[in-house]
Amino acid sequence: MAITLIIGNKNYSSWSLRPWLFLKHHGIAFEEVRIPLYRDDTQARIAGFSPAGKVPVLMDNGITVWDSLAILEYLAERFPETQGWPVSRVDRAQARSLAAEMHTGFANLRSHCGMNCRRPLAAKALPDVVHNEIARIGRIWRECRESHATDGPWLLGRFGILDAMYAPVALRFHTYRLEAGPAAQDYVDTVLDHPAIKEWIASGQAETEIIQGFED
Repeated sequence: MAITLIIGNKNYSSWSLRPWLFLKHHGIAFEEVRIPLYRDDTQARIAGFSPAGKVPVLMDNGITVWDSLAILEYLAERFPETQGWPVSRVDRAQARSLAAEMHTGFANLRSHCGMNCRRPLAAKALPDVVHNEIARIGRIWRECRESHATDGPWLLGRFGILDAMYAPVALRFHTYRLEAGPAAQDYVDTVLDHPAIKEWIASGQAETEIIQGFED
């Protein structure tokens, strides 16, 4: 049985993008099931795959995994050749810490700058708490790239779970014209240049559903 990934709207669901990108990057075959969010039948449809009631959900030969980071961890174990986490224990500790920071943090940025592939590229007025989070993300990207500049274009050189976690944030930086220095912009450009990201954006822009609460 093929791997199945249940996702939400590509235009809005940043959590869905993370495991989808990891699968696409590594050429892992999977079946995609898209469930539009915030509809009358959304919860019932998701509940058919996972009792948690949220996307993404991954199903693999009777195993069900939900939550973006848990799915990424599972895929890294299921396909060890992907090296989802760095080989170096030092780099692995850093990657896990930064991925967890992304997973649990930056609530103000999420709230004020939701992912929206169709939104015109333009800045918006943001409170200081958001600018503080933008600056923190910029520091993360700059420090990662400075320490792995010769290893490849991704945060720790080679594409990994850490990049899958931060890719939706890079899209937000692009959409809302957020600035955190040249290194941050270089990383945003690396993410945007990925063929799978281009595919995701195009699909998101082609969707017809509008979730008004995510439009600004």
